[in-house]
Amino acid sequence: MTPSPKGLFLPKFFRKLGPGLITGAADDDPSGIATYSVAGAQHGTALLWTALVTWPLMGCVQFMCARIGMVTGRGLAATLRLKFPKWSIAVATFFLFAANTINVGADLSGMADSAEMLTGLNSHWFVPLFGIAITAASIWCRYEQIARILKWLALALLAYVVTGFIIRPDWSKVLWNTIIPTLPKGHAMWGTLVAILGTTISPYLFYWQSSQEVEEEKSHGRKKVTDRRGATGREIADRKLDVGSGTFASNFVMYFIILTTALTLHKSGVAEIETSRQAAEALRPLAGNFAAILFTAGVIGTGFLAIPTLAGSGAYAFAETFSWRQGLDEKLLRARGFYAVFVASIGIGIALDFLNISPIKALYWTAIINGLLAPFLLVGILIIASSRKIMRGQPSSITSRIVVGFTALLMFGAAIGMFVF
Repeated sequence: MTPSPKGLFLPKFFRKLGPGLITGAADDDPSGIATYSVAGAQHGTALLWTALVTWPLMGCVQFMCARIGMVTGRGLAATLRLKFPKWSIAVATFFLFAANTINVGADLSGMADSAEMLTGLNSHWFVPLFGIAITAASIWCRYEQIARILKWLALALLAYVVTGFIIRPDWSKVLWNTIIPTLPKGHAMWGTLVAILGTTISPYLFYWQSSQEVEEEKSHGRKKVTDRRGATGREIADRKLDVGSGTFASNFVMYFIILTTALTLHKSGVAEIETSRQAAEALRPLAGNFAAILFTAGVIGTGFLAIPTLAGSGAYAFAETFSWRQGLDEKLLRARGFYAVFVASIGIGIALDFLNISPIKALYWTAIINGLLAPFLLVGILIIASSRKIMRGQPSSITSRIVVGFTALLMFGAAIGMFVF
C-alpha cells in the first residue's frame, strides 16, 4: 500500500533539515546555557522577551549567511574577500579564532565540571579526554556522519523545556514579560542583554552556516566553485525552512532556560552563578536529586555539538582567507592548514582549563565579547548580501536586509548602552 502524502510529510520535513538545524542547535552551547542561566537567575523573567525578539533577527541573519554560501559557492570569509581588503578579513579572522578558542576552553571546562558532578572524578581529567575525542571524531569521520550525529545531540536540551512545564509557572505573568519588553536598568542588566545578543547572534555561527552550505554542495558532488554557484527556488525555500526551524528550536530552548532559572534560582535568591552545580539546580523540580545527571547530559551533549562548530568556523575562516584547501571531508594531509587551526583551537582550549578560570564566568564574558564584535561583521554581511554582482543576481530580499540592518543597530545600541549606563 502506497503511503499517503500526509503520511510522508514528517520524513520529508526532517530530510530537509540540515545546516540550519545544526547551527541553531549549536547556538545553545554551554556558553548559551550559562548566559541564559545568568539572565534568569539575576533578573528573573524580565528578559524573557529577548527569546521572542531575537528569533526573527537570528533567523534572518543565518538565512542571509546561508544564501551567501548557496549562491556564491564560497564560505563567508572567501566571499568577504571579494569586497574588502584581505588584511581586514585576516584581522577579523584572528579575532574570531581568539574568541572561539576562549569559548572552546570554557565549553570544555563546563563539560568537565558537569562530568565531575556525575562521577566524582577531578574535572581536569575530562578536559583533555573530551577535547581529544571531539578532535579525533571531527578528523576521521566524514561530513555526513558528523552532521547526523550533531542533529541527535540537539535532543539533550529538551530537559529544560519539560522542566518549564513541570514547575507550573504563573503563565499570565510569564506571557506579559514575554510580550512586553522590560528596558534594561543599570550596567549589569545592559551587560546581560549584550551577552544574550552575543551568544544568540554569534559570529562563529555566521561563518559556520555559510561554510556548511558549501560542504552540503560538496557532498552532492559539486567540488568546484563554478559548479556550486547559484541556487534554485526550491533549494532556497528548503533552506529557509531549515534555518527557520533551527533558529526557532534554539530560541525555544533559550526561553525555557531563562524561565526555569528565573523560577528556581532567582525565586530562591540565588542570583550569582559561579559553578555548573548551581546552574543544575534549575532542573531539580523535574528530577530531584537527579538534576545534576540531566544537567550533565545537557551540557556534555551540547558541548560535543558546539565545539566542532566553534573550532571548525575558525578553521574555515582561516582557510578561506588564505586560500587553503579545506573541509571536514578532506583528508588530514591534504588540508593540513585547515586541520592545524582546528586542532590548535581545541588544544589551546584544553590548556586554558588549567588556568583555573571559572567556566561560567568565562562563558558569560565570551558572549559579551561576541556581542561587541558581531555588529561589525553584520555590516559586512549586509553589504555582500546586497550586491547583485557578488550574489550573481540573487541578492537577499529588501525585508531581510532591513531586519539584518536593524539587528546590527540593535547590537551596536546594546553595546553602547552597557558602557554608558
